[in-house]
Amino acid sequence: MAFVELRQVDKYYGDVLGIEDINLTVKDGEFLVLVGPSGSGKTTILRLIAGLEIPNTGEIRIGERIVNNLAPNERNISMVFQSYALYPHMTVEQNIGFPLRSARVNRNEIQQKVERTAKLFNIDRLLQRKPSQLSGGERQRVALARAVVREPDVFLLDEPLSNLDVRLRGLARAELRQFQRKLGVTTLYVTHDQEEAMSMGDRVAVVSQGKIRQIGTAQDLYQRPADTFVATFLGSPPMNLIDKDSCIIGFHPEHFLPVTAVTDEAPIIIPFRVIRVEYLGPESRVYGQVDSLTGKVDAVASLSASSGLSVEAGQTHDFAVARHRLTYFNKNTQLRMQPTPFTHDGVRVS
Repeated sequence: MAFVELRQVDKYYGDVLGIEDINLTVKDGEFLVLVGPSGSGKTTILRLIAGLEIPNTGEIRIGERIVNNLAPNERNISMVFQSYALYPHMTVEQNIGFPLRSARVNRNEIQQKVERTAKLFNIDRLLQRKPSQLSGGERQRVALARAVVREPDVFLLDEPLSNLDVRLRGLARAELRQFQRKLGVTTLYVTHDQEEAMSMGDRVAVVSQGKIRQIGTAQDLYQRPADTFVATFLGSPPMNLIDKDSCIIGFHPEHFLPVTAVTDEAPIIIPFRVIRVEYLGPESRVYGQVDSLTGKVDAVASLSASSGLSVEAGQTHDFAVARHRLTYFNKNTQLRMQPTPFTHDGVRVS
């Protein structure tokens, strides 16, 4: 096993920015998720670590080795792609053992490692089947087993669950995390799904426009977003933002409640024009608009079913946020800042 470190890494494609000034350390045995929108640079980071791309500047380390000039097969990494890339003419057993055969490992050792790895992923009963005879979840396990059988120092996963349906993806997330803990392999996982990122990673790195905006635990990122991008990218629904005279204030939908449900002594009362209400079983999501310095802006509230709270669409209701639930952002830099006084309904709030 090994740690992974990127120091001041840049990658350009001609004049087009891929990533810029990436500084990242993944601890030995850690499961780190890179999350961001399409084109943000997260897969570029993965490909640079794998050796499929060469950085323009900076240094990439796997363990104590600088690997910038090493070929992919010299880095002792395994990578799983979105498509799985299984060989259709080979059995499951042959697919899993392929990297070992390529490395000219002894035949008996190959068989032992394939059988052991197949049992780990609970696919030992499928060893004689072809990929066309497998379900999506089973193909995903075969791809993971083929990557693990080499006993790599680093495991790189590029959206490996995106081809699965919603129900199966939820189950696969839990299984994959369990497998990684058993193996203890340093893992980098790329996804555009923020729910997937927050539920799986020991830490999460949010990537946007070729830069890492914030790294931390899911709880850190959700409760203390570094900037307005992180605030509105993570969470479902994401944080509400309202432009005020001296700052931007943010608050999560679950903290935006009818005024009668907020126990704070001096909450921020915000008239909320409700447009629609979505009943989702455990909660109802209330969509509407509130006043901002720049005019009407969209806002969302999440009301727990157990709270007994309800509102009607087409009406304006007094909602409120406790002051300690507010997050403040600088209007110029969009970065999180210390609480600052602002004007609300003609009253100075501090």
